[in-house]
Amino acid sequence: MFLKSSKHIPQLTVDCVIFGFHHKKLKLILSKLKLEKDIYALPGGFVLQEEDIEDAAKRVLFERTGIEDVYLEELGTFGRANRISDEDFQLFSHLAKELYPDVEPPINEKNQKMRLVSIAYYALVDFEKVIPKKIDLDESCDWYDSQDLPHMIFDHREMAEKGLEVLRDNLDKKLLFNNLLSETFTMRELQELYETVYDKPFPANNFQKKILDLNILERLDKKFTGAKSKAPYLYRLKSNLSNKG
Repeated sequence: MFLKSSKHIPQLTVDCVIFGFHHKKLKLILSKLKLEKDIYALPGGFVLQEEDIEDAAKRVLFERTGIEDVYLEELGTFGRANRISDEDFQLFSHLAKELYPDVEPPINEKNQKMRLVSIAYYALVDFEKVIPKKIDLDESCDWYDSQDLPHMIFDHREMAEKGLEVLRDNLDKKLLFNNLLSETFTMRELQELYETVYDKPFPANNFQKKILDLNILERLDKKFTGAKSKAPYLYRLKSNLSNKG
């Protein structure tokens, strides 16, 4: 059974789908766990007894990214009874015990695995500002292509897929693109982001007209390329619409 003095909630975790955009690729931060076989995981951890759930997610994000002003939104609860295989459960339990010594392994008195429920969030960060940081649980921590994910523990692949689905639903609706780009960007960079997220091409003229008709962007000076007459304009989201952090 679990220790009554545990400072963590033994059967409740948070996991974070952290998106970044780089070189026309949508990236995710994953950790390679210190296990006997190659298994990866989304950044996550147990929730503290006196900690709000969202604060736990923010703590995990800061531990892994080193930044605090991050767009964060809840994805949902993941708690199927069979969300992890018996083999992976045994491997993970031993590893988790090393990182969380105050938490008894989630196995009951009959040596059966107990339910482990996770509240999942997705976060959007500027790729250029984040160097993924590993913790004691990890062999490594790095960016991975969202279209070519390795074997992941629990139902973390399902969380990643859900994160992409929600991002597609909200990229326009909540003007989320400015959280994945630098503060200033070209129209081409914005189009490349849209094409990557939606996995389809957009005709350049139609895309630019659609975006400009929304009246959400402020046009700045041209981007310096050495040939000013051909340089593209820089844009940024109007300050009254910004949702960064």
